Amino acid sequence: MMVRPGRIAEWLMFDNMHHQWLLLAACFWVILMFMVASKFITLTFKDPDAYSAKQEFLFLTAVPDAGRLPGETHFPEELKPTGKMLVEPLVYAQRLELMRNVCREDALRNLSHTAVSKFVLDRIFVCDKHKILFCQTPKVGNTQWKKVLIVLNGAFPSIEEIPENVVHDHEKNGLPRLSSFSEAEIQKRLKTYFKFFIVRDPFERLISAFKDKFVHNPRFEPWYRHEIAPGIIRKYRRNRTETRGIQFEDFVRYLGDPNHRWLDLQFGDHIIHWVTYVELCAPCEITYSVVGHHETLADDAPYILREAGIDHLVAYPTIPLGITAYNRTKVEQYFLGISKRDIRRLYARFEGDFKLFGYQKPEFLLN
Repeated sequence: MMVRPGRIAEWLMFDNMHHQWLLLAACFWVILMFMVASKFITLTFKDPDAYSAKQEFLFLTAVPDAGRLPGETHFPEELKPTGKMLVEPLVYAQRLELMRNVCREDALRNLSHTAVSKFVLDRIFVCDKHKILFCQTPKVGNTQWKKVLIVLNGAFPSIEEIPENVVHDHEKNGLPRLSSFSEAEIQKRLKTYFKFFIVRDPFERLISAFKDKFVHNPRFEPWYRHEIAPGIIRKYRRNRTETRGIQFEDFVRYLGDPNHRWLDLQFGDHIIHWVTYVELCAPCEITYSVVGHHETLADDAPYILREAGIDHLVAYPTIPLGITAYNRTKVEQYFLGISKRDIRRLYARFEGDFKLFGYQKPEFLLN
């Protein structure tokens, strides 16, 4: 039987169209599956509950750093506080572990240990109603934490209603110091209460103290300029013909002097604005529940309130964006022109603070 050429052409055309339709259907199917898969992946990444507990643990595990110095604790970038409950506990546990490890180092014992003296107990404020102890470390946002405790103690109904002149007036703010209790009551509170304090880069804190007390002095405390500053200038200014007020260089020499204590005794409790965290809070002698960092306060403050069980009662005041971030440029500018010898002596005094709380040695000291 003969097949006409026209018929063959029709079959070939039909076969080509059939293949094109099959190819088009296959492409449509692939696109559809890709869209479904993409939607699933997007929903999974948006939903933190989609991760299994095992995956979360793997994500949070610290990666060993081959270039790390012996005894140095490294915090991976992903472990910085982010406001997520699953991340935060590991960050704060590592901070406490680092502190305990440094406390055990014999070489740093003189820089990390101090007696739990009246000076330390005077720095710790008490909230008996909620079983909280807060150690004051000036120049790291302590005023706001005082306001939180004042409200918790019932002296004022809200933070907004606390007059600024009352916050630091310890006869009116309703904040008892731990030193006001008997020895037995002190020990009971130290053992059973939630305890915390806040730190920041030690050198940046010193700059803040210098600006606040000797440059701007917003609370009109004349004794810093008229009594403390002249005492520092008389002993530590090298150019005796210089008539300007106290300079940061004078302040650095005073703080870095191994024999600074004789001036400290003359200055009394005013030195709380620049002495070490060790001298203020005795972190190796007192077992603290949380150590917050000023640089991550937006995360740390809510975490502390939750851990203390008071987040439903009070909120930490709003933190302006970027205000607590470490400003390396500012630190370098302040230390520009100060001799390496004076800076090294200053670091030697504050080395315990740098290492206990995981702050890096300034780069201008590494050259």
